[in-house]
Amino acid sequence: MTIKTWNQHTVKKHNKSLVLKTIKEHFQISRASIAEYTGLNKGTVSSLVNELIKEDLIYESGPGESSGGRRPVMLHFNKLAGYAIGIDLGVNYILGIVTDLNGNICHEKFVKYDHSANKDMKEQLFYIIEKLINLTPKSTYGIIGIGIGVPGTVDSNGKILLAPNLKWRNVFLKELLQEKYNIPVIIENEANAGAYGEKRFGIGRDKNHIIYVSIGIGIGVGLLLNGRLYKGKNGFAGELGHMAIETNGKKCRCGSSGCWELYASEQALDNYAKDFNITDSSDEHISLEKLIELSNTGHSKSIMLFDKVGNKIGIGLNNIVNIFNPEQIIIGGRISAAKPWLEDAITRQITQTLWYQQKDLQVDFSKLETYSAAVGVAAFTTEAFIQDYLKTI
Repeated sequence: MTIKTWNQHTVKKHNKSLVLKTIKEHFQISRASIAEYTGLNKGTVSSLVNELIKEDLIYESGPGESSGGRRPVMLHFNKLAGYAIGIDLGVNYILGIVTDLNGNICHEKFVKYDHSANKDMKEQLFYIIEKLINLTPKSTYGIIGIGIGVPGTVDSNGKILLAPNLKWRNVFLKELLQEKYNIPVIIENEANAGAYGEKRFGIGRDKNHIIYVSIGIGIGVGLLLNGRLYKGKNGFAGELGHMAIETNGKKCRCGSSGCWELYASEQALDNYAKDFNITDSSDEHISLEKLIELSNTGHSKSIMLFDKVGNKIGIGLNNIVNIFNPEQIIIGGRISAAKPWLEDAITRQITQTLWYQQKDLQVDFSKLETYSAAVGVAAFTTEAFIQDYLKTI
């Protein structure tokens, strides 16, 4: 009897998940169409739909078009039943968003992180989270989770093992936030989150073999292989910003030398700017935004600077193409804003890969731009909420 009850429970959970997924994937759908899509009988569909309506995860609207006979009542996924907070924790900024359960951005907050002010980044993070909590509309399930994308190595339990550009090692941020806000928290590598954001909502929707390269102060890489996020055995895959591209190169904060991110990132732009004698009168360090502004005015040295960094980006991408044979590379992160000044140099390098690797290869800049990681980690959070909800059936 126990086995029978357990089997019935498992079947019901599977069927309810299937019905919810089918409704979520359609703008509107009738009970009869759900039965056709899922293969479930109409009585089972009707019973599960009634439960989902009571739980406020779906709702009914007026009659749809009839194919003969009575016009059907249409069902919709209730994207406003709860909200997710997604945060891209950059090295020199924090971007936070609130999304509905369909990934639409409802509110956002951005702060530039000033290392020279000696402020604790965790305090800045708390500030952003509390602002977003206050902006979140009332709903049945409230804030269903907080997702944080971090520029570093995160283990399968959400522990931040190493984020060299943040100078973090063995940081238990997940436990800290869950205790402080009593809300489920997901910590993920920001490049993994960016890759997932582009796959779900951006330029990678119709691709299954995607390499997402997030370029800011450092470089992170998210790997979507065969349509699934690849993390490796312990969740550490994708640290390609730390592959060496220069023999006896510069010393990196990770402890190695000659790392790709030292030559192809925002910090590289700042360092090369000094060599090119490009300065900002208001600051010791010249910003990406300032260099883009100069390039837009035809400033030849700034354009040459982006060409040099684009060339270094392309060298790293060549290695990635030869290793993974992807169908799409997506360049994201803050540096994607400089697309007009990087694209030619990157393309020149990519055409030097093995000729057969270039077949069917598409190189794109992010559609979601600076939102990729925040949207992606919010999507992880929403999916975890739905999975946890289904466990309670």
